[in-house]
Amino acid sequence: MNSVLSSAVTRREFLGAIGAAGVTLGLGVAPLAQAADSKKIPVGLQLYSVREQCQKDLPGTLAAVKKIGYPAVEFAGYYDRSAKDLRKLLDDNGLVACGTHTPYESVQGDKLKETVEFNRTIGNKFLIVPWMNEAKSKQEWLDRAKLFNEIADKVKPDGMWVGYHAHQHDFNQIEGVTAWDVFFGNTKAEVIMQLDTSNCCEGGADPVAVLKKYPGRARSIHIKAFGGGPDAVIGEDKVDWKAVFAFCESKGKTQVYVLEHESGKDPLDAVKRSYEALKKMGKV
Repeated sequence: MNSVLSSAVTRREFLGAIGAAGVTLGLGVAPLAQAADSKKIPVGLQLYSVREQCQKDLPGTLAAVKKIGYPAVEFAGYYDRSAKDLRKLLDDNGLVACGTHTPYESVQGDKLKETVEFNRTIGNKFLIVPWMNEAKSKQEWLDRAKLFNEIADKVKPDGMWVGYHAHQHDFNQIEGVTAWDVFFGNTKAEVIMQLDTSNCCEGGADPVAVLKKYPGRARSIHIKAFGGGPDAVIGEDKVDWKAVFAFCESKGKTQVYVLEHESGKDPLDAVKRSYEALKKMGKV
């Protein structure tokens, strides 16, 4: 998907695929990577990258993100907007939602129905829990895995997916195994493994090795630079991007790359340089 084509991607083309993982899971819809007659995996922007700009001027920031070339965004907070208001902002700027970072408690109990309805309104299919506290025992992670399996079954009829996003402490060992392996070794294929390449490296793990251990699970992945300094973007860092992309585009069943850049002097410039770097790599 080149920059011209990505600007022309319609909501129907994008969302018609993002809620599916192919025939193998029985949903009967083509993978997101096939949207808009392109074999390239679409790239969305995690809005946490420009959180201060969003807080000050969400409409203007979304317009700027679209102008850079990103066709989609992943939310990390809603800036006191309703789902209806967010959907209008997305539509007004020709953007689609490729994920939400929704708190752990919001996918549990009675809150789940509300969360599903909110995401249905904004047009999002990926409910990604961004953080769970570091558990002290293997059993706590096993209990979490059981809960996510149950949630995955509950949201499947709505064409949605639940997932978990990586943080550094997830790669700490508990009783001889990493928390990440306990969790994803005991969750079903429908639970998305949203690896964060930088957080994985910070936890002392190799993102390529982690991906290879769980083929088909990284339907959404955070591509974030690691090493090279706070202003370094993809390609200026130490991540083996060639290997990451090769896996995602073969055995990963990846449907969306979510670009994130957490630091730097000028966040909008950083995500623009990131987009340009991805363009040079042939990813957009």
